Amino acid sequence: MPSPILDAIQQRRSIREYTDEEVRPDELREIIRAGIWAPSGLNNQPWRFVIIRDAAVRRRLAEQTHYGHIVLAAPALIAVYLDPAAMYNEVKDHQAAGACIQNMLLATEALGLGAVWLGQILQNAAAVTAILELPEALELMAVLAVGHPQHRRQTSQRKNLAEFVLKEL
Repeated sequence: MPSPILDAIQQRRSIREYTDEEVRPDELREIIRAGIWAPSGLNNQPWRFVIIRDAAVRRRLAEQTHYGHIVLAAPALIAVYLDPAAMYNEVKDHQAAGACIQNMLLATEALGLGAVWLGQILQNAAAVTAILELPEALELMAVLAVGHPQHRRQTSQRKNLAEFVLKEL
């Protein structure tokens, strides 16, 4: 069953090595646009974003994660936040953030770019928020490193579907 969407889901890989080529502002906005089309409970759209291209800011953020080399290599970062003032249910809104981030990763694939979802940086979320000069109330969900892939040799495997399906009733 050929489908560009299913193909993108299965072909997308976490890209951690980038060329020096800049990511255009319109490409970054398109990635965010894909994110905001994710489903959210009551259509509350609780996500907020920071686009980071400044090298000095990226250097400071790199100090907040074990994966600083990826942060430094990526020509652009997108910090994804939830705004508690827009939230109505913590679990539902965190699930919506995951859907938003997945849409963004798929958009990078569709645009011929590469990205990786950096989660370890969440251990220093308060420092990241301070570096970005944002209100403390915002909740960091992830930082995406975005760039032009240096190569596309990444491979991945998934377990057999039968290992995940508990029942068919």
